[in-house]
Amino acid sequence: MTDAYKVLGMTCGGCARSVSNAIVKAAPSAAVTVDLATGTIIVAGGVPPETVQQAVETAGFDFGGAA
Repeated sequence: MTDAYKVLGMTCGGCARSVSNAIVKAAPSAAVTVDLATGTIIVAGGVPPETVQQAVETAGFDFGGAA
């Protein structure tokens, strides 16, 4: 199962790593792909949206909801 979400304010590779690492820390079974051009993350592994949102916000970014 994969889900796509918008992340606002993610503008560089460091941002992408921060978001990805925060999600994997919150849900170790998650696989995260980041598309900086669109500000989108794709999360595989059946991670609940609330967990993704909390991880994104903990990393210091705004969660934009489903993409």
